[in-house]
Amino acid sequence: MAASRRNEALIVVGLSARALAQAARRAGFVPFAADLFADADTRTLAACCRPVASDGAGGFDPAALLGAIDDLIAAISHAGLLLRGLVYGSGFEAAPALLARIAAKLPLLGNPPAILSRIKDPAAFAAECARLAIPHPMPRFTPAPGAGWLEKRLGASGGAHIRAIAADVPPRPGHYLQRRVPGRPVSAFFIANGHTATIEFFSEQWHAPAPDEPFRYGGAVRPAAISAAARTAMQAALVALTAAFGLVGINSADFLLDGESWVLLEINPRPGATLDLAPRAAMRWHLASLEGRLPRSCPAPGGARAAAVFHAPRPIRIDGTFSWPSWARDRPPNGAEIAAGAPLCTLTAEGESASAARVRLGQRMKHLATRAERAP
Repeated sequence: MAASRRNEALIVVGLSARALAQAARRAGFVPFAADLFADADTRTLAACCRPVASDGAGGFDPAALLGAIDDLIAAISHAGLLLRGLVYGSGFEAAPALLARIAAKLPLLGNPPAILSRIKDPAAFAAECARLAIPHPMPRFTPAPGAGWLEKRLGASGGAHIRAIAADVPPRPGHYLQRRVPGRPVSAFFIANGHTATIEFFSEQWHAPAPDEPFRYGGAVRPAAISAAARTAMQAALVALTAAFGLVGINSADFLLDGESWVLLEINPRPGATLDLAPRAAMRWHLASLEGRLPRSCPAPGGARAAAVFHAPRPIRIDGTFSWPSWARDRPPNGAEIAAGAPLCTLTAEGESASAARVRLGQRMKHLATRAERAP
């Protein structure tokens, strides 16, 4: 199947496009990438990689991104490849208008801007959850009436934007409040076709707290331990929301699970961090779902897999003397300056069980920490 696509190109765009480029390669496509980092392995995976300037707030500079996409379209044409379209990842939750400008240039292989805008609108999403009787903490745009509330930024992802907020304090502009609820964070990786959906796997997530970012995303492991009853109820909720919003392609849903009880926090309507835990067929599933087709069977992927973000313990300059292990992804190119606390790379590990994969991942985190301490 891959051989028939050897002359087809995919443009992949995200704040970090490496996982998308890797998924495209595994599906037999030739990836062309644009992201903020142009990491070493993204450059290796992609036939052409264009770094894009940031807007200063963690997103894309619109003119720079549109220019980079024009460059990639020209490169694909010059290479004599057939451009299938563009698959996007993170970076557009707060910029659906930018995504619409991209969609005017070439086929968008994922949820259209209108769906992205609606599902990332806290009020609209909460209203749909209420209509469907799906447990979801309602958003609040006025001061918290007591303790136990969190402030979140509109259109943000990754958890670094979340902070606890005191009673009677209003949310800052561009933010909203949500009551804090108990539970362990789990995420469903699901494929949707506009009418129904199938969950491919659940993963359990954890935080990597920083002084000013107590809910910063740390990593995830699959499979997550979830009862059959909770799994069935979560599946029903995602099927209902897929029909309500018209979701297509790879999506992820974040839950908090407390025993048999759960609440749905949000849906990310595009491939996310758990793409690193997905089977090799993920991109094929994504594209097939756009034509209404879902995977015929949904066996849980064999074994267990974990991935985590490694944050630099101190300022690091990457040069030719830095030795990267084979299980490190998103490796900055030579000459990159990594600030203390900033993401340095992504680490992966496998095991016979989720606990075994996490133990191995922890060992690798310690191993890389030792290397990082010796770096320039």
